[in-house]
Amino acid sequence: MSSHSREVRLSRFEQLRARIRRAYVSGRSGNRPQPSTQPEAGEVAAAPVPPPPVPVEESGEIVHPSTASRDDEDVPHALRIAAAWSWRLIVIGLVAWALLKVIGTIRIVIIPLAIALLLSALLAPAVGWLLRARFPRSLATAVVLVTGLAAVVGTLTLVVNEFIRGVPDLSRNATDGIRQIQEWLQTGPLHMSDRQLDSYIAQGERWINENTQSLTSGAVSTAATVAELLTGALLVLFATFFFLRDGGKIWRFIVRLLPVAARWRVDDAGRASWATLVAYVRATVLVAFIDAVGIGIFLVVFDIPFAFPLAALVFLGAFIPIVGATLSGAVAVLVALVDSGWVTALIILGVVIGVQQIEGHILQPLIMGRAVAIHPLAVIVAIAAGVVLAGIVGALVSVPLVAVLNTAVRRLAHRRRPEVPPDAVVVAPTAP
Repeated sequence: MSSHSREVRLSRFEQLRARIRRAYVSGRSGNRPQPSTQPEAGEVAAAPVPPPPVPVEESGEIVHPSTASRDDEDVPHALRIAAAWSWRLIVIGLVAWALLKVIGTIRIVIIPLAIALLLSALLAPAVGWLLRARFPRSLATAVVLVTGLAAVVGTLTLVVNEFIRGVPDLSRNATDGIRQIQEWLQTGPLHMSDRQLDSYIAQGERWINENTQSLTSGAVSTAATVAELLTGALLVLFATFFFLRDGGKIWRFIVRLLPVAARWRVDDAGRASWATLVAYVRATVLVAFIDAVGIGIFLVVFDIPFAFPLAALVFLGAFIPIVGATLSGAVAVLVALVDSGWVTALIILGVVIGVQQIEGHILQPLIMGRAVAIHPLAVIVAIAAGVVLAGIVGALVSVPLVAVLNTAVRRLAHRRRPEVPPDAVVVAPTAP
C-alpha cells in the first residue's frame, strides 16, 4: 500500500473524528450544529437547511400557528383554552346524562345485579373455603347460597313473630305516651290551650283527607311493586349463583373484549377493585354485627320491646355509613320513649351515641384499614347522590361503588407494569 493512499485514509478518518467532535460539542451546548461555509478537503458541501415557513395570510400578516384564522388570533389565548375545555365538558356531560337515563330505564336489572355483586363479595370467602376442602365448584356455590338464604329467612321470621307479639303492648304504651305529651304541652313551658291542640289535630285530619287519593294510588300500585320485588329477588339469586361460580370466567371474557394494549392494566385494576369490595363488605358486616350486639344488649337489659327487631334494624342500617346508624338508633330511642319514659330514652340515646363513637373512631379505622379508606365528605356526597338517584338501594350501593372506583382509578393512574407470571413463556423473535 502506497504512502499516498495511507495519508488519504488518515485524512478521511481525521475528518470523521472532527465531525463527531463538532456534533458532540454542539449537542452539549444545546445548539444544532451550524454547517460550515467552507467544506473540508475531500468533503462535499451540504446545502443549508432552510428554516420552517412562517404561516402568513394573503395580506402578509403573520397568523399564530395554533389558530385557523385572523378571527381566532384576536381571541385571547386563555379564552380559547376555556372554550376548548367547555365544549369537551359539555360532551362528557351529555354522555353521562344519557348513561344515567339508560340506567334509570333498566334499573330493575341494574339494581339486582349490584346487590348480587355485594352478596358475591360477602359469600366468596365461604365458597373459597369449600373449594379448598375439595368440594365441586357448583356444589360449593349452592351450599353457601342456600345456607345464606336460610339464615336470612330465619332472621326475618323471628323479627316478624316478635313484632306481631309486641304490637298490642306497644299500641297501649303509645296511647299513654301521646296522652303524656298532650299534658306536657298544656302544663309545660308552651302552655298550649285545648283550643290550640284541637286546631292542630283538625289540621292533621284535614291533611290526611286531602291526601287520601295519593295514598290510595300508592296502595293501588303495590301489586306492581310486589311483582318488581319478586323479579328482582329472583334475579339477585341467579346472578349471585353465577357470579360465585363463574365470576373469574365472566371477568376474563370481559377483559378479552378490550384492546390488547389495555388488557393487562384493566385486569390488574379490576382484580384490585374486587379485593377492595370484598374487604369493604366483610368489614361492614363485622362492624354492623358489633353495633347490633352492643345496642341490643342494652335494649334487653332495660326491657325495651322489640329488642331483637331493633337490633336487626341497627344491623341493616349500619350498611349505610353515618346515616343508617343514626336513623336506626333514633327508632330505638323513640320506642324506649314510648314504652319506658324519657329517662330510659335518654339512657338508650347515650348508648347509641357511644356505640357510634366507638364505630367511627375505633372500629372503622381498625377494621376497614387503608385499603378502603374514603374521606367522610366523599361518603356523605355519595350517599346523598345515591338517595336522589335510586332511593334506599342507591344509598346502600353508593359507598362501595365509590370505594371500588377509588381503587380502580388509583391503580390505572399508577403507571406500573404488572410483573410477569412465573409460569409465563416468553418467545423471542428469531432473526430472519
